[in-house]
Formats: sequence, structure tokens, C-alpha cells
Amino acid sequence: MSRTDRPPLFPACSGGGPRLGLGGAPLGNLFAPVTDAEARALVDAAWASGCRSYDTAPHYGHGLSERRLGDALRPHRGESFVLSSKVGRILDARADAPRDAFGYVDVPPFVQHWDYGAAATRRSLEDSLQRTGLARIDVLYVHDLDAATHGERAPQVLRQVLDETLPTLARMKHEGLIGAYGLGVNDVEVVRDVLRHADIDALLLAGRYSLLDHGALAALLPQCLARGVHIALGGVFNSGILATGAGAGTPTFNYAPAAREWVERTRRIEAHCAEHGVPLRAAALQFPLAHPAIEIVMLGARRVAEWEDAVAMMSCVIPPEFWRALRHDGLIPADAPTP
Repeated sequence: MSRTDRPPLFPACSGGGPRLGLGGAPLGNLFAPVTDAEARALVDAAWASGCRSYDTAPHYGHGLSERRLGDALRPHRGESFVLSSKVGRILDARADAPRDAFGYVDVPPFVQHWDYGAAATRRSLEDSLQRTGLARIDVLYVHDLDAATHGERAPQVLRQVLDETLPTLARMKHEGLIGAYGLGVNDVEVVRDVLRHADIDALLLAGRYSLLDHGALAALLPQCLARGVHIALGGVFNSGILATGAGAGTPTFNYAPAAREWVERTRRIEAHCAEHGVPLRAAALQFPLAHPAIEIVMLGARRVAEWEDAVAMMSCVIPPEFWRALRHDGLIPADAPTP
């Protein structure tokens, strides 16, 4: 069954709004602190604008993001929305836990360890339900099972995910504890590895199909479309460079200083943006949604102003000549769909 044969899993903003969801990593104090009041204001603003798709994870601030999203969404329990979270990391309370960890600052006193086993998968869901205060997680992803994360252990992790994690998620779906399950990754190849052996409902893919990085275009998106895998796309700004531009301080790509090739490519795109009067952020948000495999873009906003800017960028009219110019200069592939 292809995606076009069934309704989307991830709702767009209500009232005919954009296909935009709220990503919860910044709500876990990623790189900089966010107060509870700021977090609540952001989620409330997203909800008021029609947003009904939200993503979080235990990893995001050692449960802080889950707690904040749960607090903001619980008043809407009688209404329709989709909340996704992840399994793979277990959080254990410890008095001497560091205040900062994995890029998150001022986090609760927990330490995390990897565990994709059947018992840990069930415990992870139960812990997420406790933190969110909800009775169900709509979509549950297996988090970061790729080689870049696990190194030489990656083959064993993949085997355990296939043998234990995914079957456990399938059972929990049958029990009604979750609505769907899949993978939450930054890597194309590990998704291909899983799809050789198993079916999944959904994929949260970060950074691998963007205005800069087209790695998933031929290697993965057609297969997901044919298999009916619902795709939520994260990282459309590639962690910063497509939001700030190439000339803003030290631009970042994949959470690190951007290599010269990405900086130069961004500069070339910005030149076309200037010529056609197109904000770079608008092009970055709208480009991937033209592909029929992509259902929604998840934006990791930190403040209300960032969310409001993204909503405005999604409605920005981009002339066809802009996309033709990018294609002519080899900045987007010849077979990449455009809005």
C-alpha cells in the first residue's frame, strides 16, 4: 500500500494551515535554557495556529521535553493531535548526574544508557507516559540505531532492533498503547537495512532530505512511498545553516561547524534567493514538502517568534523561476520535485 492509498498519519495545521509540526528538542534545553513559561507559550502558540503534530524523546533534555509537551497538551486530551516519542535510551535517576549532557543544558538529574531490549522498550514507553501524563503515545520511534551513533556495535544493535524492539512495538500497538511505530534517525542506510527485513509504519528522518542534502531522494524516498511508510521530516535547516545563511557567524551543518562545501553551496542558493526575492528559510521549508513521500516537516522551534516566522515562511509565494534556476545550476537534482 502506498502513502497515497491511506490518509496521512501526521495532521497538517488545522483550518487549511501548513504541513508543519513542532519538534521538541529545543524544549529539552538544547544548547541553551528555555524556561517552563517560554516552553508553554511556544506550545500554546503552535496549538493556536492549528498545529496538531508534536515530537519529543526521552533524550531531549533527559525527559524535560516530554514533561513540557505533556503539560501543554494534556488540556487538549479530548481533541485530535499526534504526539510522537522514542525508545532506545533509558533514563536512570542519579544524584550526581551532570547538569549538562549531550548538548542539553540544565537537565534533570538522570543519566542515560542504551537499551533496545524488549523489557527496556516497554519500560521506556511506560516512563514516557509518566512524564507526559498521557495514556498513549501516537507514534513511537526507535531512536538513533545508526553506525555513526554506535560504531562497531551497530550490527548488534540492528539485530536487536529487528529481533526485540520492533516485535515489542508491534505488540504494544496491538495492545493500544501506541498507534504506530517506526524509526527516528539521521541516516538513510540504516532505514534501508531495516526495510530489508521488517515493515514499519513511520519514519522521522532528520537532515537527509533538504535544500542542501538530497541523500534520501533516490536511495530511500521511493521505497518508503511504495511501502506506505509515513515520513515526518526533521532537520530541514540542517541544524542551522539554512536558517541563518552562510554568512552568519559560524554556520552549522549537522550540529557541527559547516564544511566549506556546504557553506559555498548555501551561498550559491542565497544568491538565487536574493535575485528572486525568496527568503532562504521559506525555500528550505517548502522544498522537501513537494515530494509525495513527505507528509510533514517538524520544526524545532525554541520561541514563539521562531514558530510564527516558520508559519509565515510556509505561506511565502516562491516563483517557479527560482526553482528552475536552482535546478539549472545543479543546486537541486533534476528529478527532485519542486513546489
